[in-house]
Amino acid sequence: MSNDALVHLIDDDDAVRDSLAFVLDSAGFEARTYASAEDFLAVQGDVAAGCIVTDIRMPAMNGLELLQELRRRGSALPVIVITGHGDVPLAVEAMKAGVTDFLEKPFDDELLLTAVRSAMNKGARDDQEDRERERFHAMLEALSPRETEVLRGVVAGHSNKVIARDLGISPRTVEVYRANVMTKTNAGSLSDLVRIAILAKF
Repeated sequence: MSNDALVHLIDDDDAVRDSLAFVLDSAGFEARTYASAEDFLAVQGDVAAGCIVTDIRMPAMNGLELLQELRRRGSALPVIVITGHGDVPLAVEAMKAGVTDFLEKPFDDELLLTAVRSAMNKGARDDQEDRERERFHAMLEALSPRETEVLRGVVAGHSNKVIARDLGISPRTVEVYRANVMTKTNAGSLSDLVRIAILAKF
C-alpha cells in the first residue's frame, strides 16, 4: 500500500467512522481511524503522507480547530471536512482557512472518493486552480448586482433566511437568486460555489 493512499479519518461517531473506513478501504485506500482530533494530533508527528477527512462537529476540538492546529505545526496534508446541515458558516470558515473541500451530509460514497482522489493529487489541483481562477472571475462578473449580493451572503456563511432579511426580500426569492448563481457559475454543490468565490478572491 502506497503512503499516498493513506486516509486519516477522524470522527467521534463510531458507526460513521466504520462506514466511511469501509468505503475507503473498498476503493483501495488505507483508512486509519481516530475517534477525536486529539487522538490524531497525538500521532500526527509520525504522519507524513496521505490526506485527512474529519467531521467538523466534534465534542472537544472541532475540525476547523484541528486544521488551524495542523497549520500551526507546519503540516501541509490536505484536509476534507464533513459538515451537517446548519454548519455552513463553519464550513465556509474552514474553506477560507485552507481545507481542500467540504462534504455536506448526506453525501454518496462516490462524492467522498472523488474528493479524496482530488486531495491526493495536489500538484494537478494547483495547476487546475491556476487555470480556473481567470474563468471564475469571468463567471462572477456575469452575475447581476442582486445575485452578487446573495453570493456574498452565502460566502459569509449566512442562511437564506438571514440573507433575505439583510436584503429585504423573501427567503423564496433568495433561493431563486441562489439557484441562478449556481447555474451561472456551473457550481454542482455549495462547496463548489464557495471554492469558486474564494479562489477568485470574491
